[in-house]
Amino acid sequence: MPVEFVGIGATNDGSELQARSGPAFDREHTLKLARAHEAHGWDRVLYLYGSGAPDPAMVASYVAAHTETLGLLVAHRPNVSYPTFAAKTFATLDQICDGRLAVHFITGGNDREQRREGDTLSKDERYARTREYISVVKRIWTSEEPFDHHGKYYSFENFVSDIRPARQPRPIVSFGGSSPAAYAAGGAEADIYCLLGEPLEHTREQIASVRAAARAAGRADLPRIQVGFRPIIAPTEEKAWDRAREILRRIEDNTSAGGALRYAVTRPENTGSQRLLAIAEKAERYGRTLWTPTATATGAIGNSMALVGTPETVAAALLDYYDLGVTVLNTNGYHILEDAVDFGREVIPLVRAEVARRDAEQAVADRAVPHDGPDLPAYRGSTTS
Repeated sequence: MPVEFVGIGATNDGSELQARSGPAFDREHTLKLARAHEAHGWDRVLYLYGSGAPDPAMVASYVAAHTETLGLLVAHRPNVSYPTFAAKTFATLDQICDGRLAVHFITGGNDREQRREGDTLSKDERYARTREYISVVKRIWTSEEPFDHHGKYYSFENFVSDIRPARQPRPIVSFGGSSPAAYAAGGAEADIYCLLGEPLEHTREQIASVRAAARAAGRADLPRIQVGFRPIIAPTEEKAWDRAREILRRIEDNTSAGGALRYAVTRPENTGSQRLLAIAEKAERYGRTLWTPTATATGAIGNSMALVGTPETVAAALLDYYDLGVTVLNTNGYHILEDAVDFGREVIPLVRAEVARRDAEQAVADRAVPHDGPDLPAYRGSTTS
């Protein structure tokens, strides 16, 4: 099965290593980064959501007007708009970008951040609301007739949207989380379920939980799985580890000085980050390349587990996750623009080539399996005239 790569669509040049040099929405940098991803083999870039950050839907609209093929993944929190409004917004944006839109629904794992925009629900209530929200948005995208909805969190009557997504039947929906409430919501509604990068065995367990939740929700199809990492690559193993240690030193310096990090390093409330910190407490390194100190240094905010090594080593590590059933890989380096180019040049082709080789071998093996009955012609269209 083909593998997809998702990068980060930052709107300025700030990172854990440096404070930004310009405004929160630096149009020139935003477009330069998007075009770098487009030119170097990435499938999509993610535009994050934050209470005080530039609106990701508007940023994606700007990028859509200046790119040709790059997919746009827009993060959205249900507490900030009614689902009828969100469905129209994203359908319009999908028309603008000719079907290149995907939407990542965020429940919110930090109570303080949620309250900044008036959201006072508990975490489990937020997951239940997100599940209802996604269900409503998907129905609006695909319904041609007016319908009523009376749920626990939303209620409306006789609604139909006049704007339909360009992608049919609708845009891709992604979702993430590592708690039972998250598995239940995302297992029921997500096309792609997003996990933070963990050791292989931990990831295997989470995939099983997601798939069990999807089956419990009555789904015949199962969500595709996405896993996220922070790659640190160099031409040799020694240089890669030297680079990793230098990155860690700079992160720790910035943290202690209250510098470039956007959020203070505190004990996280969300289960996913708590899991990463617990994993980091047990060992500094797992498997081929998984390195945990970057998670510890940042409070495990988002993707924070590093993969360290040569392009070949990191590609092999990513293929280990592919073997578990991971078909979407979300990565971004610490030098965001430069690393997007280097990773696109050095790692993505290796992973794609190996996946293609395995798919070709599997296709040959499948054709070699004997079966009963006559060979039938390939399906070419409708069975009725």
